[in-house]
Amino acid sequence: MRDPQAEKLLTFIDACPSPFHAVAQAKEQLTSSGFIALNEDQEWDLKAGGAYFVERSGGSIIAFRIPEIHKEVKFHIVGAHTDSPCFKMKPNPSNGIANYYQWGAETYGGLLKNSWLDRDLHLSGRLTLIINGEMTTKLVSLDSYQFRIPQLAIHLDDNREALKLNPQQHLTPIFGLEKDKDLLQIILDDNNIEATSMEVAAFDLFLHDSQKSAFGGLNDEFIYAPRLDNLAMCHASLEALIASKPRSAVTMGALFDHEEVGSVSDRGACSSFLPAILERISLSLKGEREAYLAALSRSYMLSADMAHAVHPNYSERHDRDHYPLINHGPVIKHNANQRYATNSETAAYFSLLCQESGITVQEFVSRNDCPCGSTIGPSVASKLGIKTVDVGNPMLSMHSIREMAGSKDHAKMICVFEEFFSK
Repeated sequence: MRDPQAEKLLTFIDACPSPFHAVAQAKEQLTSSGFIALNEDQEWDLKAGGAYFVERSGGSIIAFRIPEIHKEVKFHIVGAHTDSPCFKMKPNPSNGIANYYQWGAETYGGLLKNSWLDRDLHLSGRLTLIINGEMTTKLVSLDSYQFRIPQLAIHLDDNREALKLNPQQHLTPIFGLEKDKDLLQIILDDNNIEATSMEVAAFDLFLHDSQKSAFGGLNDEFIYAPRLDNLAMCHASLEALIASKPRSAVTMGALFDHEEVGSVSDRGACSSFLPAILERISLSLKGEREAYLAALSRSYMLSADMAHAVHPNYSERHDRDHYPLINHGPVIKHNANQRYATNSETAAYFSLLCQESGITVQEFVSRNDCPCGSTIGPSVASKLGIKTVDVGNPMLSMHSIREMAGSKDHAKMICVFEEFFSK
């Protein structure tokens, strides 16, 4: 029997081809569950027992619940990110070669470039239009058409065994053969937007896999999907936040854009977004900044980002004493050089949450001779001083156009998040 939470995750991922779609889906889930939308440019009137959310710039969202009774303010936060490595369209179309209609695209984040070759691609994101002197933003998806970045035939390759891709030269997508076509107008028409391409002032458009997410393996033990890193943790935090009731802490899911490119933006984890929300909540509940500063020292954050499962064909690339296994539960991520924010105290705290949830916990450490990725954890911990642990579910093919994880792990992580939120 397929795990219901894994099924919900795959539906969520297919509906979220861009960070803007992820935030829109989150808002829909939260609103239908009774959460109230707040605006940053207005005064807030927060109530005990209330549930709220705030978005910033379309790509990041913070949702939170306030307990019915609070003697002192503290926060239990699950942090994740809405973005994934991909190709982002450049402002102007390419002149193309021969009779091909092409449009240049920038590489966004550390994507596995070869995985994008010979895949059927769709285009999604947002358009900003200026119509009669007024700016308006539209969420769009172009699912009626498929595009491609074709690989060079083996007969024309001088070095067949070593694929080397120059992102500027070899990875420009092909959209068609007729140069008189207007891609922006096609997007407008396909999304029933009454405007002309001349009224499109700017856009954030991303290529993404057109293939739907699916279960895999002999017993549906796997899930295959794009953007598991890190929509899986976004979905898990939302599910847990909606399902749980806080006892004493303000519970929060903080989903940030731009993690894959360093988190330094108006809506990234390094921005003012989270500190501003935390301070406004504290001031609303206690009326003084002293309460906010004290609350930070009492708070915990689970920095939730997918983890590396041991790869059976490259097991030598893993520390042999730390082999995270798929469908064996959440992973605590360690790094002595603070690429992860985990320390002994926060690792023990997460282990206790798993213990109380009846969930087995695993641990990951990179080999000393291998590079280590990072997360929003160190950024938030260093900025706010909140006790933070980096965790995630084990997966393979991280940063590929199509990734792979365990169908049983998602529900386990939701269970641990619910335990955290119920404290």
